[in-house]
Amino acid sequence: MASSRQKARRQCSEAQTETLITNPDKVLFPKPGYTKRDLVEYYLAVAEGALRGAGGRPNMMVRYPGGIEGEFFYQKRAPRSRPSWIEVATIRFPSGRSADEVVPRAPRDLAWLANLGCLELHPHPVRAEDLELPDELRVDLDPVPGVKWHQVVQVAGIVQAVLRELKMKGFPKTSGKRGMHVYIRIEQRWGFDEVRRAALALAREVERRAPRLATSKWWKEERHGVFVDYNQNAKDRTIASAYSVRPTPDATVSAPLDWKEVESCEPGDFTLATMKKRFARIGDRHREIDKEMYSLDALLDLSKQQGEGDAPWPPYYRKRTSEKFSSARKA
Repeated sequence: MASSRQKARRQCSEAQTETLITNPDKVLFPKPGYTKRDLVEYYLAVAEGALRGAGGRPNMMVRYPGGIEGEFFYQKRAPRSRPSWIEVATIRFPSGRSADEVVPRAPRDLAWLANLGCLELHPHPVRAEDLELPDELRVDLDPVPGVKWHQVVQVAGIVQAVLRELKMKGFPKTSGKRGMHVYIRIEQRWGFDEVRRAALALAREVERRAPRLATSKWWKEERHGVFVDYNQNAKDRTIASAYSVRPTPDATVSAPLDWKEVESCEPGDFTLATMKKRFARIGDRHREIDKEMYSLDALLDLSKQQGEGDAPWPPYYRKRTSEKFSSARKA
């Protein structure tokens, strides 16, 4: 095995381009002993699925150069010193600022990101070819502290039922931590605000059907059970995508699932090591996610029927006059 001072080269055969991996024996996950080499090899092994989730999209980088026990930082701007083959797209944020973010297209791009200590893939819900019209609605099921996994699974089942009634298909995955995500591919006809409004309508409908299990309330002091985070669809918000390795002691990953697997799985079932074997055995559970793009008309109609108006936005967004606040917040 090469020493930590040596450099390892990994070939991405599809592109015939050599990617230089520096300090490959740097330990990123102390408990299982996973190194940067392991991280790179993982992303090359699951590249087809990882690129289906994050490929062709601008990605924010979350870097752990010293491993999960060291400091980490968010980096929106692609490094100025980068290979000529790394593509970037200019994202404009609600603040008025902009940044050139990395757009991975091939396995070599994932290897390059992993070499920078990027454990997770954080894509925006848009394609690089059209940065203003999302093609993905994201349902983020975020349990409040103390809520058990089986309740997350129950709420996911309600999400599936609502989508089925609306003749839409969602693709579930573990978040890699305590929650679950459901992604729906949508037609590129609506802007971020409309997609967020559709997500809010979905969250409120889930809450209506299971008020003891789920909530759409934004303020933490009002939440209970599983929070259906509609604001993950606001512009400039990103979620760790499919196959992302999370900064947990066991190197859990965000695992794409079939709906039949949701009830029996546990987040800890899927790690950097086990996912490589699973992918080699069954491939990508989300292989058909791009097969059909769905209309948001039904969810936007539902929003009108609910008649509840807007809900709070994240704190760094400009306030909307139509936002609804709790009596406590108004005071």
